[in-house]
Amino acid sequence: MKLNTAAMRYLSNDDFRVLTATEMGSKNHEIVPTTLIVQIAGLRGGAGVGNCISELAKANLIARVKNAKYDGYRLTYGGYDYLAIKAFSNRRTVYSVGNQIGVGKESDIFVVANEKGRKCVLKIHRLGRISFRSVKNNRDYLRNRQSASWMYLSRLAAQKEFAFMKALYENGFPVPEPIDNSRHCIIMSLIPGFPMRQLSSHEDPSALYSSLMSFIVRLANHGLIHCDFNEFNIMILDEPKSEDEQFVVIDFPQCVSLDHVDAERYFKRDVDCIRRFFEKKLGYVSEDYPIFQRDAKRVASLDIDVQASGFSKKLVKEFEKAISESREKGEDATDHEEIGEHHGDKEDEEEDDEEDNEGENEDGADREDEPQE
Repeated sequence: MKLNTAAMRYLSNDDFRVLTATEMGSKNHEIVPTTLIVQIAGLRGGAGVGNCISELAKANLIARVKNAKYDGYRLTYGGYDYLAIKAFSNRRTVYSVGNQIGVGKESDIFVVANEKGRKCVLKIHRLGRISFRSVKNNRDYLRNRQSASWMYLSRLAAQKEFAFMKALYENGFPVPEPIDNSRHCIIMSLIPGFPMRQLSSHEDPSALYSSLMSFIVRLANHGLIHCDFNEFNIMILDEPKSEDEQFVVIDFPQCVSLDHVDAERYFKRDVDCIRRFFEKKLGYVSEDYPIFQRDAKRVASLDIDVQASGFSKKLVKEFEKAISESREKGEDATDHEEIGEHHGDKEDEEEDDEEDNEGENEDGADREDEPQE
C-alpha cells in the first residue's frame, strides 16, 4: 500500500466525517452497512452522504466488498492513512508530506514538515505484509481475542513504539524525539545520519562497539530489552558529538520487559547481532561483551513506567497468539486489498479508540459523534 496524498486537498470536512464514520463502524462490522455510515456521520440529507461515499470510493479510501450480502463498505489502508494525516494536520504537526526515505517489512517512512518548515519523519506501521508472514517470534500488542485486523495491530504497534520512545527520550537515551501519534502513524524527529548497515569502515570501531554494548546494558538496567538491536535499527550521526554520542537507535515496537520470560535470550541476540556486524563489516573482534546474568542489573523500571503512561499491560499479552492464528487462516493485508475483503475485530476496540479520541475530538477527522436519529 503506497501513500498518495493527492486527493486530500480535494476532500471536504463532510468527506472526512463520513470516512471517520466508516472507521467507527469498523469496530463491530467487517463490512460497514451504508445505513450505519449515514447514521454515524449525522449529516443532513442522505444524498450528501452518498456523494461523500462516492468521492471516498473514487480515491480508494473506502471500498465496496464483492459478493457482500448487504450494501456496505470497508475502510482501506489508504483511508486509514488519510485519517491519521488529517489528525496530524489539525494538530499542526504535519503541514506537508515529502518523499519516501525508507520501506520495511512492517512500515513505510516518509519525510514531512510542519508549518514552520521543520522536517520530521512520518512512520506508518503496516503489519500484515507478505514478508511479515514468515516471522515466528511476533510482537505482543494484543489483548485476549481470537483475531484482529492488521490495521488494528498496526495501530497498537505505533502506540507501543511511541510510548517506549517517549519514555526513553525523556530519560536521556539516544533515540529520536517523539512528536505525535495517531492511529498507526508516528511523527518523530529527523535524524541527520545514515543506517549503520551502510558503514564499511570506521576510524575507531572499538569506541563505537563499546558505546553500542553500553547502550544494551544501560537499556536492560532500566528494565527493557530492545529485541531487534542490529545495523538496520541504528543510525550513525553525520556529526557525532562525542564517542558516546555517535548513534541514535530507532524502531521500538518489539521491546520487552527485563522480566520477560525470554529476556536473557533476547539480550544475547542483541549482543550477538552487534558482534557479527563488527566482525563481518569492520573486521573488528572483541572478546569483551555483555552477559545477561552478570551485567543486566535493574536500577530503574521504564518497563513499568511505559505501562503507566499509556500502553497498558493488557495490550502486551497475546499478540503472538493472535498473529499465529491469523496466519493459519491465511489472512494478509495485501491480499485483502486486492480482493476487497476485511477481517476486522468485532469486539473490544472501543475502549482503546475512546482513549485515543479523547485528545483528538477537536480534530475534524477524529470526531466521535453519537449516532443521530
